[in-house]
Amino acid sequence: MDTPFIHGRPALADAAALIERYGDDAGFEAAVRAERCRDDGNVARFCHWRQIERVIATLSCDEVIGTVH
Repeated sequence: MDTPFIHGRPALADAAALIERYGDDAGFEAAVRAERCRDDGNVARFCHWRQIERVIATLSCDEVIGTVH
């Protein structure tokens, strides 16, 4: 997995909220929200929810990513 880019605290907060509410299905819920935004023509929110999908995948991964200090 590539090194993730997390755009600020709101992305982490949204990801954590979805994980808390949907558990293992959190990534799927983020994908559904992204698709809905894309269908509505809201590109900014589409990109936001796609980012949240990637954050959830990163938080759910057991693999060590990046440097270990």
